[in-house]
Amino acid sequence: MTTHHLSAAMARGTALLGSELAILGGAMSWVSERNLVSAISNAGGFGVIACGAMTPELLDAEIAATRALTDRPFGVNLITMHPALNDLIATCGRHGVSHIVLAGGLPPAGSVESIKATGAKLLAFAPTIVMGKRLIRHGVDALIIEGTEAGGHIGPVSTSVLAQEILPVLKDEVPVFVAGGIGHGEAIAAYLRMGAAGVQLGTRFVCASESIAHPNFKRAFIQAAARDAVASVQIDPRLPVIPVRALKNEGTAAFTAKQREVADALDAGRIDMHEAQMQIEHYWAGALRRAVIDGDVETGSVMAGQSVGMVSREEPVAAIIAELAQTAEVALAKR
Repeated sequence: MTTHHLSAAMARGTALLGSELAILGGAMSWVSERNLVSAISNAGGFGVIACGAMTPELLDAEIAATRALTDRPFGVNLITMHPALNDLIATCGRHGVSHIVLAGGLPPAGSVESIKATGAKLLAFAPTIVMGKRLIRHGVDALIIEGTEAGGHIGPVSTSVLAQEILPVLKDEVPVFVAGGIGHGEAIAAYLRMGAAGVQLGTRFVCASESIAHPNFKRAFIQAAARDAVASVQIDPRLPVIPVRALKNEGTAAFTAKQREVADALDAGRIDMHEAQMQIEHYWAGALRRAVIDGDVETGSVMAGQSVGMVSREEPVAAIIAELAQTAEVALAKR
C-alpha cells in the first residue's frame, strides 16, 4: 500500500529526522535500548535510546551496540537533571549522534550550545506555549508536546488540549511532534491535520517482539485496559514529585509510603530538597527495572500510557509501524 498522503503530511518531520516516517519511539527506561531502538529505525520510524540514569560509559556502549544493528538514524534521550549531563552530551558527540532529545525541563546553562556544537539536531519537550517559546529562543530544532495520557512521568494537561493550544502558535516556527495516548493511525492523521510534523509513541512498542521487556511485563500490558493506567498521587506539596502513570498494583501503595518516608526525613533535617528529589527518582528507576527486567509486576512500576488498552498482542515492530502507517494513510486519504 502506498502512503503518499502520509508522506506528504509528515514531510517536515521526516526532513528533520532523516527517517521514512515521522514516528518517534518514546524513550522508555530499560525498554528503549539497542534492540527496540534499532528495530524502530529499521522499520522506517525513528528510534530513541533512553539514557535515563546511565553513566557516560554505559551510554557509550549502548550507542555503539545500536549502531551495529542499524544504519538508519536514531536519537538519544537525555534527562536535564542528570548530574553528568555534559559528559553524556560529549559521549553523543564522539559517536556523531544525529539527534538528541532533552527531557525534564529547561536545559541547564550551556547545554544547548554544547549539543549544537556536536552537530546534532535538538528536540525538547514543551509543556506550555511559554516554555515552547523559550526553548525556541534557546535554539532547539523541534518540540515535543506530550499529554497526560502518556506513560511514565507526565504533566497535567491532555494531549488534545496541548495540541489545540500549542500547534497553532508554534508549528510554523519549528516542527512540533505530538505524544501521549496515541495508539492508532487515525489519531496520527488527526494531529497531522492540525499541523503536527509527526508523532511519538511509547506504550504501543512495549510488546514488540524485539522489546526486551520481561514476558510478565508484556502480559500485564496485553491484559490491561486504559483505566488501569493511573497517575501517582503527591501526598506532600513540598516534595518535588512529578506524577508517574503506571498500571495500578502493590507498587502504587508502596510509592505513597516512600513519599511519607522522604517527607519525614525532610522534616527531621536529614536530607535537603535536592536529595529528596534524587531519592524519589531513584525509587522509580529501581521499581521500573524490577518490573521491566525482573518481571515483578506486583511491586515494581509498570509504567504505561492510557493507550495500553490498544495493545492486544506481541508482534514485530515492522508490523506495528506498518499498521499505524496504513490506517493513518486511509484516514488522510478520506479528506
